[in-house]
Amino acid sequence: MAFPTPRAFLPLRHATFRTLWLATLASNIGMWVQNTGAGWLMTSLDPSPMMVSLVQAASMLPVFLLALPSGALADIVDRRLFLLGAQAWILLMALILAALTATGELGPWGLLALTFAIGAGSAMNFPAWAATTNELVPREDLVGAIALNGIGFNLARALGPALGGFAIAAAGPEAAFALNAVAFLVLIVALLFWRRPPEPRGRSPKERLVPAMRAGLRFVQGSPAMQAAILRACTFFLFSAAVWGLLPLLVRQRLGLGPEAFGLMLGVMGGSAVAAGFALPALRARLDRSATVLWASLAICLAMAILAAATHWLPAALGMLIYGAAWISAGSTLSASAQLAAPGWVRARAIAIYQLSFFGVMAGGSALAGWVGGRFGVPWALGAAAAGGAVAAILVRGWRIDAVASASPEASPARPPTPEAPAAELQALLGERSGRVLEEVRYCIDPAERAPFLAAMQEVRRVRLRSGAVSWRLYEDVAHPERWVELWAVESWTEHLREEARRTDWDRAALARAAAFHRVDGPPEASRFINVVP
Repeated sequence: MAFPTPRAFLPLRHATFRTLWLATLASNIGMWVQNTGAGWLMTSLDPSPMMVSLVQAASMLPVFLLALPSGALADIVDRRLFLLGAQAWILLMALILAALTATGELGPWGLLALTFAIGAGSAMNFPAWAATTNELVPREDLVGAIALNGIGFNLARALGPALGGFAIAAAGPEAAFALNAVAFLVLIVALLFWRRPPEPRGRSPKERLVPAMRAGLRFVQGSPAMQAAILRACTFFLFSAAVWGLLPLLVRQRLGLGPEAFGLMLGVMGGSAVAAGFALPALRARLDRSATVLWASLAICLAMAILAAATHWLPAALGMLIYGAAWISAGSTLSASAQLAAPGWVRARAIAIYQLSFFGVMAGGSALAGWVGGRFGVPWALGAAAAGGAVAAILVRGWRIDAVASASPEASPARPPTPEAPAAELQALLGERSGRVLEEVRYCIDPAERAPFLAAMQEVRRVRLRSGAVSWRLYEDVAHPERWVELWAVESWTEHLREEARRTDWDRAALARAAAFHRVDGPPEASRFINVVP
């Protein structure tokens, strides 16, 4: 009798996704082996709470610094080659770290520097890999693939720290760093065998790095769903990061245990996260995304409170069990919300900004917990994080992350305005160096419909910003209240040509709803102007 495949495993039907998922699992295991080795090595090189917590901060800070340019590059260059370059960098840094540790030449600041360098490679990798998921599976398997990525990450968290703890006990931290290098070599081989389909012809010209970064920021500025995901992620990870910074000291000093116990504690957390990942589909059937994140936030605060009070390994293990389940529940839900909120043209940049935000607060939260732990003790630091996290979770619960729906947008009988074609004698002025382009749409509405028209235009404003506008204004004729002018500017004619390609069906529906208020036959009048004065 054949048993149906669990829903969580359905994306593995796709061979390329399966291969890269398994290789990424190996590299994530290696990364957790590396993090375990670095954290434990620092307790020997410099056991102060601040220095130990800075190991975690050094691994997360590069994401804060490099995520946005990394995401922009991942959107505008060949993503496969970009991923290969990131893995090669991590492999090189891991080999250097292993060699210096084996020869006894590594000091505490050298450990932080190389941890930062490996984190820089991870910062290049994260947004590109997240955005690649959409290329590897069809849309009906996308949410499952995102969840499966989270399960794989936490499976690595369950196996990696335990493997790292035993490697340290058997052969020292240099063995953990060497294992990390081998794991990333596996991912490099898998990427070499991936044959990414060529990009479709007829696309807009390739973007340059700095304008691409600005376009990503403007998209997030105009996306309430993305803003809500970022805010909820920041409040969750800021306080929960205390465990990552202080766990080595909690195990070594307060519980009086060795590296094997440290690895096993992280393994308990990772195993719990994997189990919770499989249970998430049933949980989401009962709770929406916003409620899932709220309850997971409160659960992780309970876990930190248990860790703060623990003086024996058993309650500490219980705290890590709850911590792991809460971490995957909130983390994968927030990540799925961020990915679903971003269309393909900007996905890597939007994910990068999301990751920049929460990795930045994780680095800050870990360092802050280390400072509090150094002044008042590890239990007080964990207790303060638990209390602060619970208050913050309740304060931001009104920011909904369920705004992105999978249903078709509401249709409108109106047609968005279309401007006339450019005059032939001006064609030579139009291109990447045209200067700013001012776009205009004129509406004639019933003054009695002023309030709903303004509400519709608020969504139009967000559409323009998401599509690349650097400014947007709406003006009302003081002598004729039925007349309105919408003005927005983009950086160049090429950016203007990209606007339509960047719009989703939801964006086009929002523009059509605004056009429906126009009370003159035909669509609103649209015009475009170029800046001819240098």
